[in-house]
Amino acid sequence: MKIALISIHYPPLRSSCAVQMRDLAQELLILGHEPIVIVPSEGLHKACISEIIDGVQVFRLSAFKTVDVGNIKRGINEILLPFIILYRIRKSNFPIKELNAIIWYSPTIFFGPVVKALKSSSNCPAYLILRDIFPEWTLDLGILKKGPIYYLFKLVAKYQYSVADIIGVQTSSNLKYLENWVKRPNRKLEVLNNWLSLAHSQKTSISLTDTCLNGRKIFIYIGNMGIAQGMDILIDLAESMKNRRDIGFLFVGRGTEVENLQASTADKRLDNILFYNEIDSKEIPSLLGMCHIGLIALDPRHKSHNIPGKFLTYMQAGLPVLARINGGTDLVDLIKDENVGRVYIGNEVDDFRNLAEGLIDNENDLKAMSERGHFLSQKMFSSNHAAKQIVSSLSSYI
Repeated sequence: MKIALISIHYPPLRSSCAVQMRDLAQELLILGHEPIVIVPSEGLHKACISEIIDGVQVFRLSAFKTVDVGNIKRGINEILLPFIILYRIRKSNFPIKELNAIIWYSPTIFFGPVVKALKSSSNCPAYLILRDIFPEWTLDLGILKKGPIYYLFKLVAKYQYSVADIIGVQTSSNLKYLENWVKRPNRKLEVLNNWLSLAHSQKTSISLTDTCLNGRKIFIYIGNMGIAQGMDILIDLAESMKNRRDIGFLFVGRGTEVENLQASTADKRLDNILFYNEIDSKEIPSLLGMCHIGLIALDPRHKSHNIPGKFLTYMQAGLPVLARINGGTDLVDLIKDENVGRVYIGNEVDDFRNLAEGLIDNENDLKAMSERGHFLSQKMFSSNHAAKQIVSSLSSYI
């Protein structure tokens, strides 16, 4: 099948979305299909650039910036995004009438018009990989209230769902958000686990040898640091453990809250924390090999269910997790049932510290959790399994 993959990110960007879509494209290629990636990109010297990356054709379309900009500008740019993409596609040599299927990744919620146009031109089914129940989570965190902006986003999200034939959510608990959508004829709703291919490891550019963390047991957080993560408690945790000279905290990534977290660290005069910018995904296994516990943070006010990409990365590396997340979610159950780490739900730093120390000071438990994490990664989160599931679901509509 000739399959269009539409995503807001693709390598060389290093977000979890970019990595997942690259891994999916590679698996589709291995399975004998022809994946064609559509990705908006800023800073291009022309409207469209077509390139082949590891055997996959990638169409990069010039578009406005939607990352690391203010919320108002980002909102305007994302609203304009689908119309810019459609214009660029029609001016390019993209095989708009030859597609057998479409797969697209959300967030963003604004690809609906693009998918609708491609479906109409090729008369093919479309699969929505839904990783983010938006704008619901913005209500949970108090970012938005039920007003004009919220209802606008709600309408856009509803339109996106309406053009999908199949929607894959990342946990079984998220099925309830779409129970009305799936009642319509010829629609399919399923759980599609996140996935991650084995990385071709290369030496990491981060060295701790000549830093304050040299020789310590390392808690590492890798990935996005934004409002949705609620990461202040991780800085508080590090402060509560500053007298433990055998323990350090490493934060690697980007996001809107990085500067605030760094400022808080400086204000508290903490010498057990280091920050680094995001690194190439190929460096991550080498970096995690120097660490002991993987940190996960999601603001506990979240009501939706989320299994972040960093959890898969930690499991693949055999790194037990310490998670501070919202209670009653599938991730809580998964960590506890598989016994691959510890979960804290709350805001008391002393309780969080006790859990962290109980985890990192028990070497026998850490070793057993590491082995279980490796097994869980292979059992539930392989790229091959995700690609076969998506293709199987699409094939029933062709």
